[in-house]
Amino acid sequence: MRRTQKVTAVVSLVIILVLAAALGLFLWTEERKERDGQKAQETIAEGGQEAAGETDGEAGEDSVPPDSSEGALGEISEEEPENLEEEQEMLENQEPEITDVTMMFTGDVMLGSSVLANYDSAGLDGILSEYLQTELQQADLTVINEEFPFSSRGTPMPDKTYTFRVDKSYLSVFQEMGVDVVSLANNHALDYGTDALLDTFDALDEAGIPYAGAGADKERAEEAIFFERGGRTIGVLAASRVIPVVEWNIENQQPGLFCTYDSTALEAAIERTRSQCDYLIVYVHWGIERQDYPEEYQRTLAEAYIDAGADLVVGSHPHVPQGIEYYNGKPIVYSLGNFIFNPNMVKTYALKVLWSAEGEARLMVIPVETANALTADLTGDVKREMIDYIESISFDVTIDENGMVTPAP
Repeated sequence: MRRTQKVTAVVSLVIILVLAAALGLFLWTEERKERDGQKAQETIAEGGQEAAGETDGEAGEDSVPPDSSEGALGEISEEEPENLEEEQEMLENQEPEITDVTMMFTGDVMLGSSVLANYDSAGLDGILSEYLQTELQQADLTVINEEFPFSSRGTPMPDKTYTFRVDKSYLSVFQEMGVDVVSLANNHALDYGTDALLDTFDALDEAGIPYAGAGADKERAEEAIFFERGGRTIGVLAASRVIPVVEWNIENQQPGLFCTYDSTALEAAIERTRSQCDYLIVYVHWGIERQDYPEEYQRTLAEAYIDAGADLVVGSHPHVPQGIEYYNGKPIVYSLGNFIFNPNMVKTYALKVLWSAEGEARLMVIPVETANALTADLTGDVKREMIDYIESISFDVTIDENGMVTPAP
C-alpha cells in the first residue's frame, strides 16, 4: 500500500513539472512575439530602408506616401512601366523572321452529286488522293475557284444550261481540304440569284474562309484579301471576264461580281493593293471552254495586270489546262482546268508556288486526273507525258520531270 502511494506521488510530481515547463515555454514565446512586433513597428516608424526593401514585394504602392519620389519603392514603381514600354516597343519594331512560303492553287471546284456521294461514304479520301490532301493542307496558302453558291435558297436562272448550288453543310469539304481563300468571280456564283449569293457570303464567313471577287457592294467585291505568311504579306484579288448577263457585274447590281471585261477596274485595284503587300496574286476567270490555248485578250489582260503590279496571274474557266508564260519575269498560268468537278475529267494540273525567303518564286506543276469522282495525282510515265503536254502548250518555258517550271533565258 505504501509503495503504491509512493509511485502515485512521483507520477503526480512529474506531471506538475511537465505542465510547469510547458507554461513557461508558452509565456516565453508570447513575450518574444510581442518584443519582435514592437521592434518591427519601430523600424517602420523610423523609415528604415532595409525593412522597406525587404517588404517591398508585398507592400506595393500603399507603403509609400503619395507624394514620395525617393526611396527603393518609389524607384521600382517608376521603372517597371518604363521597362515594359521599352520591351513592347522592341517587340513591335523587331523585324519578323522571313521564311520560305508554299502556295497551292487549283482550278474549278464544283461539288456535284457524284463527288458528294463519294464524300458521304468515304470522307475526303473519296474525292482526293492522300498526296493531294497533304499538299493542300500543308501549304501556307491554298486558293481555289468555287464554281457554285453555298445555299438552299433561290431559283435557278432561266435559260441557263447548267446551274449549280450546294448546301452549306458541305463547307466541311473546304475546311478539311485546308482552303484559305476562294474566288467567287465566275459564271456560276449567281446561278440561284442574289439570295443564294448572300447565303454564300454568310456561310463562308461562318466557316472562316475568306472570299474574293464578289461582294454585297462594289467596295467589298473589289477588295483584296491579305494573309501574313513567312514574315511577309500576300494579297489576293479575283475578277471574272465570263458572266452570262451584264447584271451580274457589280457595276450594274449589288450584290454582284467584280468583272474585268477590260483591265481598267482591276488595274486600279492592283495599284491600290500593291503597296499593301509583298506578293500580289490575281485570280481571274476567263477564256473559252475546252480550248487548249488562251485567247489573245487573255494575254493582253495578263500583261496589263502585271504592269499594274501583279506578281502572279492564275486563270480558270476553260475546264481544260492551258499553258504557262512569263512576262517581265512574272508568271501567268492561263488555266488550271477542273480540279473537283465531273465524275471523270481530262488530265490537268494543280499549281504549287515555292516562294523562298530570298524572294524568288518558282512554279511547280502537279499533274492530276479525275476518275469516278476521285481526283488523284499522276505518277510514272503518265505524269511525265502530262508534264510534256503542259510544256508543249506553254510559251517559252521548260518543265523538268519533277514539274519545276523554268522560263526561257
